[in-house]
Amino acid sequence: MNSFISWIGGKKLLRKKVLEQFPDPESYNRYIEVFGGAGWVLFSQDKHAPMEVFNDVNGELINLYRVVKYHSEALQKELEWLLMSREQFFDELNRNTRGLTDIQRAARFFCLIKESFGADCRSFGVRSRDMKKAVDYLKEVSGRLNRVVIENQDFERLIKTYDRPDALFYLDPPYYEAEKYYPDRFNPEDHGRLRDCLCNIKGKFVLSYNDCQQIRNLYEGFTVVEVDRSDNLVSKNGGRRYKELIIKNFE
Repeated sequence: MNSFISWIGGKKLLRKKVLEQFPDPESYNRYIEVFGGAGWVLFSQDKHAPMEVFNDVNGELINLYRVVKYHSEALQKELEWLLMSREQFFDELNRNTRGLTDIQRAARFFCLIKESFGADCRSFGVRSRDMKKAVDYLKEVSGRLNRVVIENQDFERLIKTYDRPDALFYLDPPYYEAEKYYPDRFNPEDHGRLRDCLCNIKGKFVLSYNDCQQIRNLYEGFTVVEVDRSDNLVSKNGGRRYKELIIKNFE
């Protein structure tokens, strides 16, 4: 199935190549997405492992996931008013969130993601979209998330919590020198902190990154697979392709 939202750095166009690099499913019993975002890899299968964990540091995003999981019908009811409307988008963008319930916050954030350009939650996306279909889909997403543990932790703490010899971590951090485009703070030194953390884990990891010399240097000695993908904004950029890396601690 597909994700129910878009997100900066989403893996819609790369998920098949990511999945090709996963180890034998029999070799892991827990699957952890550390930088969850839109969850394209998570949603690509009905179940990756008996235990699944989805994490993101963005509190508004995780509130949306939890509300979709536990209160999808209430969220759909709250979204009955949703239209693809510039006025409605900016009303929600400028809305005072103090005192809103979790369901109201989730509805507001869903509107901002769905109606913004490139899921930046700041600028209105000038295009048509079937909002009713998007809202109806939430029930199906709720079923997929039924047994997924949803976390809101820093990556280092999350990895230490769930690391086991039978764990598989999938990581899609903010790309090197693209940190400013992501909605959450990720500092340049965090790339090194992530590498140090992954050097000491007991389980396996699969890591997505942009192809640049700094990342190649950081992960020297690990298995590095070169892949490429088309631009998410094909019409704007003429279908150009981007080189990316998939890095693993196993063959």
